[in-house]
Formats: sequence, C-alpha cells, structure tokens
Amino acid sequence: MAFIGRQQELAALEERYASGHFEFCVMYGRRRVGKTTLINRFVQGKPTVFFSAMQASVQENLEVFSATLMEALSSGTTKAVFSSFGDAFAQFFEHAADQRLVLVIDEYPYLVQSYPAVSSLLQHLVDRHQANSLAFIILNGSSMTQMSEEFFTNNRPLYGRKTFQMKVRPFGFFEMREYFSQTDPLRLPYLYAIYGGIPKYFEYYREELSLRQNIITDFLSIGAPLLEEPDAVLKKEVREPTVYNTLFAAIARGVHKYSELSSKSNLASGNISRYLETLVFLNLVRREVPVYTNEKKKALYLIDDNMFRFWYRFVARSLSLVNSNRPELAYKAVEEGLEQFMSEAFERICLEYLWRVDGADKLPFVFTEAGRWWGGNPLAQKESEIDILAHDGAKSALFCECKWSSRKVGEDVLEELAAKTLLPQFSALSKKHLALFSRSGFTQRCQKAAAAQGNVVLFSLEDIIGV
Repeated sequence: MAFIGRQQELAALEERYASGHFEFCVMYGRRRVGKTTLINRFVQGKPTVFFSAMQASVQENLEVFSATLMEALSSGTTKAVFSSFGDAFAQFFEHAADQRLVLVIDEYPYLVQSYPAVSSLLQHLVDRHQANSLAFIILNGSSMTQMSEEFFTNNRPLYGRKTFQMKVRPFGFFEMREYFSQTDPLRLPYLYAIYGGIPKYFEYYREELSLRQNIITDFLSIGAPLLEEPDAVLKKEVREPTVYNTLFAAIARGVHKYSELSSKSNLASGNISRYLETLVFLNLVRREVPVYTNEKKKALYLIDDNMFRFWYRFVARSLSLVNSNRPELAYKAVEEGLEQFMSEAFERICLEYLWRVDGADKLPFVFTEAGRWWGGNPLAQKESEIDILAHDGAKSALFCECKWSSRKVGEDVLEELAAKTLLPQFSALSKKHLALFSRSGFTQRCQKAAAAQGNVVLFSLEDIIGV
C-alpha cells in the first residue's frame, strides 16, 4: 500500500527530531490505523533501532531485541544476547550520548506483558540520561486503553516522562480519497461510509468488483476479513466486550440518549458512564451536543467509526445467514437500507468539507465551530434539526442542509432551511447565510432562488469531492 496522508504527523515528528534534545514520544491508536507505517516512513535514512515486541516470553523478546540492537549499532550480524534488558538499554543510551539515535519499540504493551518491570527500568534510565542524551524514543501501541493506563495514569512509572504524544487517528474522507485515486469519484462516499478511515481496510477493496460484490466478499462471507473485525477490536481494547457489544447494538437501533441507553442495555447508570467514556476515547463512539447552545443535557451518543456503524447496522443482524453460507440473502438488508444509511455519512463528509475550506473564498466568513443543531421549534410546535450549523462565535452563521437523494434538490428545501433561521434561538445572529449540499445537484428553480436571495451557496457532490 502506498504511503498517503499523515503529513501533519510526519512534520511533528521531524520537528521534534530536529530539536537537538532528548525526545520521548508515546504513540498510540487503533490497530491497523497505520502507526507502524508512519514510523517506518519517519525513520527512513535515520540511525534506528526498530524492535517489534512479541506476545512471547521475556527471554524471547530479549533475544530479538539484542539481535536488533547489535545489528543497528554495529552493522554486523552478531547474535550476542545481552544478559538483561537493563544492559541492552544501557548500550543504547551509551551510543545515543553524542549522536541522534532512534529507538522504536513497536507494540510496547506486549513487552510489558512479558516483562512488567520494563517501564520502571526505562523510567530509571530516562531520568538518568535525558539531560545529556540525543536519544529519540518512540513507544508505540495498538491497545489504546493499555497505552493510556501505562503512560497517562499518575501512579505508573513512565507517567510524566514523555516529551510529546501522538494519537494516530483514522483517515478522514479526503485522506481516503488519496488512496482511491483511480476509483470512480462518485463511489468514494460509499467506500468511506462502509470501510471508514482505517488504511488496512482499504486493501480489501477490489476495483474490478462491484460495490455489492465487495461488500459480500469483505463482510458477508464465511472467512470475510471484516466479518469479525469489531469483535477483534473490542477484545483488544476492553475487558468486557459483550457489554460494549450490547451498547453498540442499542445505538445502531437508534437509542442515543444516556438515560435510554442505560434502560435499554440493562446497565446501571453509574456503570454505563464508564463504558461510554471508554468508547469515546477509542473514537468508536462520539458524544454530540447541539452546537450554538449550552444545553449539555441534550447530549447524544452515536457510532463514530463508519465501519462499526455499517457492521452493526447490516452485518450484525445477518450473522446467521452469513454463517450458514447465504451471503446473497444477507446482502438484501444492505440493498434495502444502504441509501438511507448513506445520509448520515454524507453529512459527515459535508462537515469535513466545510472545515477543509474554512477561511477560503468558498464561504462567506470564517467559522470557529460547526456541527449538528437540534432543539424546540415553537413556530411549528415540534423538534427541528439543522444538519450543519457553522458560526463564528459572534454574529455570523451558516445554516446547512445535506441531501443524499437521487433527485435534484428543489427550492422547497431552501425555503424550509430559511424558515429555520427565524427560530428565536438564532435571534442574536445578524448575518445568516445558507448552504445546500446535494448528491444530485439542484433544480433550475432552486438555483434561481438561491441567486436571488444572495446569501446562499450551493455545493454538489462533484464540488465536494473535486471531480
């Protein structure tokens, strides 16, 4: 797979590398998100000791680390084994006293499991050498919960020793687009909604197959690479995957409020808070409150990872069909619900696009916050929603409607959106602008109405994805 994206992360690593001081980076992120690929790109051309810890005994890890260290330091092939990790690390710090030398320990939690004292050992060595060392240390891990416990809990040995940290997040839509540069651009929203932003998942997609065939091959067949992926992610991160699975199932059914999740999942209110906080930390669930409001009690919990959202919406309910080798029947649920499922994904893509062009001449002002809004509508005596509301924290706001429809958007949609700007909640705004996002474009009447109104911008799918 070609290296794509991660330019900000690479720039941050390079800036630290050029500091001329001891640096200690804690890197963590979801499995298969591309952390090791990022590190490999960064260390190209740099003196490096790259050790991948194993789920093995301490002796086996020491033997591999010894060989890796000696090969990096002497450019030889000696197989000498240090008597301890203490001796091996001491050798590393000796060489890093007067030259920039990178030490990468990939999957650090595996090393902790086989040798629990390793963090205390590193704490002692860091405290002793950091003032006069040119070492550049990266400790990387795919278990975000274990990495958090190891480095961000104040009673752990390495707490406070890092000089910087890096949480490697899944790709957004526009980074994903770089990978699928040869794919029909109009198919990209589907791929983002289904595969999400994990680079490894992109490799499963086959250009020569239809979207239907790819979904069946990757999700709905016995042995499919993503058939059991959510379960694998949860087992790596949490101690009670069954409980988290119950929460995901409830959210996928449309249960989004804290109180409802507690009652529907049969979990005590005090416990569910901890579970939800973990899922938010893992970037699998997001806690969303209406923008332009202080009503925190209106918080909703939604599945934030696209692949998880697709899996719990379609795959979870079809597991019996998949396991009985009836993938075509399992696909029927996808076929019937995919377009509706795409609506939320399209809103997220539109939001990404707005942040991407914020400050450019495509928008009437620079905004500082953007997201969904919902609240009471006293004019219509019902609850109203705005797909995206972007504002500058002062007097300007952009009210957005996102339509994933095979039909062109008409002027009625523009009129309904304009009516929402008159709600009393927005009375303090003196500069109100409107934006329509459409998968299929706009009717001539809509375009004329937008031009006549003067405060409206129209974005087609082609505009968003740069066709």
